[in-house]
Amino acid sequence: GMRTCTCIYHFLVLNWYIFLNYYIPRHGNEQKEYKIFQDGAQWKYLTLLNLFLQAFFFGVACLDDVLKRIKGRRNIRFITAFRDLLFTTLAFPVSTFVFLVFWTIFLYDRELVYPKILDEIFPIWMNHAMHTFILPFSLLEVILRPHHYPSKKTGITLLAAGTVAYTARVLWIYSETGRWVYPVLGKLSPLGLTVFFSSSYFLSVSIYLFGEKINRWKWGHMMQPWMKRK
Repeated sequence: GMRTCTCIYHFLVLNWYIFLNYYIPRHGNEQKEYKIFQDGAQWKYLTLLNLFLQAFFFGVACLDDVLKRIKGRRNIRFITAFRDLLFTTLAFPVSTFVFLVFWTIFLYDRELVYPKILDEIFPIWMNHAMHTFILPFSLLEVILRPHHYPSKKTGITLLAAGTVAYTARVLWIYSETGRWVYPVLGKLSPLGLTVFFSSSYFLSVSIYLFGEKINRWKWGHMMQPWMKRK
């Protein structure tokens, strides 16, 4: 039935993300003359951190599926709760954010985010694997099963913590190397940077609230008792 399909889906997507996490950095490092990933540099790109995050999330989702089959619902509440928290506050907002921001900047001027020279390194399917397919996988996850959202305060606080941590990393890398992770940042004044980082946070909060809305629209009838308890 539906549960088996969801289980198979999670397993396939998990393997897809494991493959990408393994293949993309290796493939990038083979192109010695470009050196895009030297010094563990893949950990500075939100795109690649997102691929790792998605692999981690789908791993937890698979574990949840398997344990439900073996043990039944009661004993694995902790894993289900962790899966939901991971999806609602990080996996869904980050993948949607990467999709929206990447393609908006790319269509405006690709040199600011994914210079044309990268087409010589990464085939076109790989660009879509990193920046396009991440969205349908996340949306399908919303539609396949209900996720319990934390209180708005908790959700938005966790999202803020993630945003601050990543922003701090970007600024730290700039202070250490004098180079911005993304060319677009080098074009902005200090005020422009403040606006860019603030609007990024507001966008991620909007995405978070949008995810909550879809979840309620699709699964609200099943979640009423839980909503009242909150």
